Amino acid sequence: MKFSDFNLRHLRAASAIGRLGSISAAAQAIHISQPAITQGLAKLEAMLGQPLFERRTDGMVATEAGRIFIPRIETALAHIISPRVTMTQLRALIALTDAGSYAAASNTTGLAQPSLHRAVGDLSVALKRKLVERRGKGVALTEQGKRTARRFRLARAELEAGLSELAVLLGHETGLITIGAMPLSRARVLPAAVAAFHRDQPDVAVNIVEGAFHELIEPLRDGDIDLMIGAMRAPSPGPDVAQQPLFDDRPAVIGRKGHPALSSETSLENLAKYPWIIPTSGTPLRAGWEAMFDKLSVPLPQVPIECGSVITIRQILIESDFLTLLSPDQVAVELEAGWLVKIANIPEGYTRNIGVTTRAEWRPTAMQAKFLTVLKEISKAG
Repeated sequence: MKFSDFNLRHLRAASAIGRLGSISAAAQAIHISQPAITQGLAKLEAMLGQPLFERRTDGMVATEAGRIFIPRIETALAHIISPRVTMTQLRALIALTDAGSYAAASNTTGLAQPSLHRAVGDLSVALKRKLVERRGKGVALTEQGKRTARRFRLARAELEAGLSELAVLLGHETGLITIGAMPLSRARVLPAAVAAFHRDQPDVAVNIVEGAFHELIEPLRDGDIDLMIGAMRAPSPGPDVAQQPLFDDRPAVIGRKGHPALSSETSLENLAKYPWIIPTSGTPLRAGWEAMFDKLSVPLPQVPIECGSVITIRQILIESDFLTLLSPDQVAVELEAGWLVKIANIPEGYTRNIGVTTRAEWRPTAMQAKFLTVLKEISKAG
């Protein structure tokens, strides 16, 4: 089943039962009749294929499935905030946000455009806030709309995680881990970790989304990415984000085979005479590169090309006298083939902290936690 199959009223009823311990108390708390709550719970459990509660004379006690799924429901509802929101409205706003227009949202969801318009309009009324505004011939989300869409996406992520955990109880070792891969992670650590994890959990899907930090951080915050791997940021990107270190990486100065810098002393003063290709300002590597020259009062070299793509950098280095700063792991094949060479080691102390970035309140599923364990073991092994 999909998260969109849920009825939010049924989820609110289950949450209230779990919190209060009885149907009668839940009915009173959320202002729904006992027969309606009983019927809603029965439909929910039938959809899930397992009971969430054990019916006893002294009340309702959560089963193992309930102990797993009820906290996910509570977190999802906390993101949604208002009890007036329906699943149709939630789904419509997410679709509009993802697609960028009602027409495109209609194509992706199969819902008619009038239905999407009505759902988003009713949602604005229910929340008492303007979510969408006209921009020329199109529409755009307001700031309140963007914040609401983020909350809804996080709610979706919680419900999907709960479904994955319940599937394990039924003997289905399935699920999905979506990983944001920053440049350095793709060289060695991530491929090794994914390969090792897949050998142990072949039925769990792994989706790898490549990109730079600024391209991945917002999807992480939205719940579309579970974790990011790459150079950690200092200071932290914000209180809603948590970073866990994996290992330290020490880059080296890389250039082509036969580079003229090899025929002279490889001091920073001499290396500064050549053009460099370095990632743009704001990245840890660029900051470390600048600090390296600044500490020795060496004027920064020319940077005619700013680039963070290892594939592009590699080809430019092979065909020119450019220099760059990269982890040897990122160009291991080129170094082994002799196309590129390590021109010089950088001074001690200039390292990058490579780690895992997650949402601060993220609770990994069992499968996601297993992947993190494998990732940490691979990182320690070097």
